[in-house]
Amino acid sequence: MATDVIAGITIPDSKLAREATELIRDTESDLLYHHSVRVYFWGSLLGRRRQLRFDPELLYIASMFHDLGLTSRYQQSQLRFEVDGANAARDFLRSRGVAESDIATVWAAIALHTTPGIPEHMHPEIALIQAGAGMDVAGRGYQDLGDDEREAVIAAHPRGHDFKHGIIDAFYEGMKHRPDTTFGTFNDDVLAFKDPNFKRADLCSIILASRWPD
Repeated sequence: MATDVIAGITIPDSKLAREATELIRDTESDLLYHHSVRVYFWGSLLGRRRQLRFDPELLYIASMFHDLGLTSRYQQSQLRFEVDGANAARDFLRSRGVAESDIATVWAAIALHTTPGIPEHMHPEIALIQAGAGMDVAGRGYQDLGDDEREAVIAAHPRGHDFKHGIIDAFYEGMKHRPDTTFGTFNDDVLAFKDPNFKRADLCSIILASRWPD
């Protein structure tokens, strides 16, 4: 794992971080791996810009595991992909004796990273995983970082050719076998975009069709 300073941010050079990097590098595609590392850098840069105090190691672990649930090892899972990643990070951290309070923070950061309106009011590590992922996927906060910062991170961990369609494809492949888990999130947008036969769940119809008489 490179420990060079990129835009003033360094990947934690700890045994825990190195083992997480090795696990994710061996499991995820290049697209997801480099995306995950960039999430750490964007989250760190945005945290620094917002003057938030956060634990770089916890932020890095959460970044690395946040999309693990999209990989082929979870092709049979019927959990939300975010929960698969959160559970994997929890098992990883518990096996290495990390404090339960820190594990809970990492779990929530991963589980909530596609749930808007909540993480930004929680621990900085939780807020910054969502912020970093939103920056890399949708460009949220793009204007808050300097050209030199963005260019330095992309040079070290490139987006590659047509990342926009590539990440949509990765989301689709990780969720198409569990469409019901996208209800209540914006993940159903991916299934609707990729599959013309996908039917969105409708909360109002669910309420009206419930067994309550009125």
